Amino acid sequence: MRARRGNEREARAGRSFATNRAWSRRQFLATISSAAAASCPFDWRADGGESEAIFSDVTREAGMSWRQFNGFSPDRYLIETMGGGAGFFDFDDDGWLDIFLLNGGETPRGKSPTPLANALYRNLGNGKFVDCAAEAGVGQVKNYGMGLAIADFDNDGHQDIFATGFPNCTLYHNNGDGTFQDVTADAGLQNAGKWAAGAAWFDYDRDGYLDLVVCNYVQFSFAGIPPRCEYGNVRTYCEQRGYVGMPLTLYHNNRNGTFTDVSKASGLDQFVGRALGVVAIDVTGDGWPDLFITRDGSPNLLLLNQRNGTFVDAALAAEVAFDGAGNAKAGMGVDAGDANSDGHPDFVATNFNYEFHSLFLNRGNFPFEDATRSSRLAALTRSRVGWGAHFLDYDNDGLLDLLIVNGHINEVIETAQPEMKYKEQPLLLHNSGNAVFTDVSSAAGPAFSRGYLARGLAIGDWDNDGAADAIFTCIGDRPVLLRNNVGRSNSWIGIRLVGTKSNRDAMGAKLTLETGNRRLTRWVTGGSSYLSSHDRRVLFGLGRAKADSQVDVAIEWPSGASTTARSLEINRYHQIVEESKTK
Repeated sequence: MRARRGNEREARAGRSFATNRAWSRRQFLATISSAAAASCPFDWRADGGESEAIFSDVTREAGMSWRQFNGFSPDRYLIETMGGGAGFFDFDDDGWLDIFLLNGGETPRGKSPTPLANALYRNLGNGKFVDCAAEAGVGQVKNYGMGLAIADFDNDGHQDIFATGFPNCTLYHNNGDGTFQDVTADAGLQNAGKWAAGAAWFDYDRDGYLDLVVCNYVQFSFAGIPPRCEYGNVRTYCEQRGYVGMPLTLYHNNRNGTFTDVSKASGLDQFVGRALGVVAIDVTGDGWPDLFITRDGSPNLLLLNQRNGTFVDAALAAEVAFDGAGNAKAGMGVDAGDANSDGHPDFVATNFNYEFHSLFLNRGNFPFEDATRSSRLAALTRSRVGWGAHFLDYDNDGLLDLLIVNGHINEVIETAQPEMKYKEQPLLLHNSGNAVFTDVSSAAGPAFSRGYLARGLAIGDWDNDGAADAIFTCIGDRPVLLRNNVGRSNSWIGIRLVGTKSNRDAMGAKLTLETGNRRLTRWVTGGSSYLSSHDRRVLFGLGRAKADSQVDVAIEWPSGASTTARSLEINRYHQIVEESKTK
C-alpha cells in the first residue's frame, strides 16, 4: 500500500451541502426520515420471510414511458443485441439524481415508426420524473447509441455526458443552465468509424483533469451483405468470434476543452480485441489509476499505469485474462469493489451462459484468486447471459452485495435448449461474508421474478434516503426503475467528494471508514457495469450503529494528498472539499 503523503487534515461535518439551499432543506427531510427508519427494527430475512420486498419497481409511478429502440431486422446485425446505456447524475445541481437513457438506432431494414429520441428524466424530488431531453438539447439520436460515461470533464462544476456508439461518439457539455451543447467536433472525441461500447473517465496522468478511455468492440458496417447465421434453421445473430476486434482508444484531456488521441503513445492501440466493459481503479495501491477491461471472446486486460503515460497488461500474471482452462470468456459487464473486506479492490465480470460470471479476489499481490466457484457465482449464474453488474450494499450491513442483470441474444434458445430462457431474470446476491453470495432474488420483489432482455445497469440513491437504488435498460422496451425498501433499516453515511488539486469529481479517490472493529474501503471509480454511469457519491453501510453515532473517514485524493474527515454525523450525506494548498 502506498505511503500516505502530506499532513493529515480535518474536514468537519459542517462542510455539508449547506452551499445549496434547496439541497439542504430536502436532505434534512431525508435525513430525519432515514434516521427514524433506522431506529425501527426491520424484519428482513434472506430466506424469503421478509415483511417487505427488497426492491419495488416504480417505473410507471415515476412517470417513465420511454422505450429503447434497437432496429430489430431480418438481417440480424449484432449491434441490435448490444445497446442500452443508462446514467444517474444531477444535471441541474438541485441535489436530486436525474436519469439519462441513451437510445439505440435504426438499421437498414429496422426502421422506427416514430421519431427516435434519448430521454433525460429530471427528478422532481417527490418520486416523479419528467422527460426534458428535447429542452435540454440531448434528445436527438445522432448515432446508433451504446453507452454512457458521465463526469465533469472541464472542472466547471457541472456534469457532462459522453455517449458511445456507431459510427461516432458524442460529447455533450453541460452549460449549467439546464441545457447541453454538442461539443464533440471541437473536443476531438468523435472516435469516428468505430463501434464504441464501454467508456470511462479517469485522470491517468494525475494532472487534475479527466481523461477518457473508450472500448471499441468490433469492425462493423451496415454496408454490403451482412453475415448470415442460423440456429435450429432460424436466422439468428452470428457469434462474436466471427467479427474482428478493435484496439482501444485513449484520449488525453488538454485542459482547454479539447482532447488528444494518445492511444499509440500510451500503448493502448496494441490491445486489439472485442472490448466491452471497463472500470478504472487503483489496483496496485500506488495512487495511480489502472484499468480492468472485459472483452467478448478475447482475453480480459488488466492495464497497469506506469506513471509515465503508458500502460502494461498484467492480466496473465494476475490470472484474470482467461478462465481456469485457458479460454477467453464472453466478458460483458464489470465492476470493482472490496467484496471480502480486506481493503483491496476485487473484480466481478459477467459472461455468457455456461461460462459463469467471474469473481476475482485481489489479495494484494498477483495472481488474483479466482473465486468464481467458492463465491457460488458459478452455481448461481451457470445458465445466465450477464450484462450489467454492480457491487452495492443494498441492506447497509457493511458488506458489498451484487446486482446483476441478464438476457439472452438468441430468440430461439428455449426451443433448442429448454433449460435456457430468452428473457432472463435479474439476480440479487447477498454477501454472507468473505465474498460468499446467497441468491435473495425471491425476496427482492416482483421485478426479480420477470424475464428481461436487460443490458445496462446503473446504481444511485435517487430518493436520497441513504439506500442504493437502481435502473436497468432492456432491449426494445422500457427501463426498470427500482426503489430500495430495506437499506433504511440500517444506518449509513454518504460522502460526496469535490476535488480542487484533483479532478473535481475526485475520480480515483480511496475512502476508508473505521467503525468498531471493522474497516470499510470504497473507491470513486470510472466506468463499471455495462454501458452505464453511476451516482458519484459513496455510500457506507453501518449496520446497527446508533443514530447519534459519529465516524471518521480517511480520504486518499487522486492528487496524492491525504485528509481525514472527522466526527461526521451518520444517516446523512456530507460534502468534503479537497484543500487546495498543502500546509
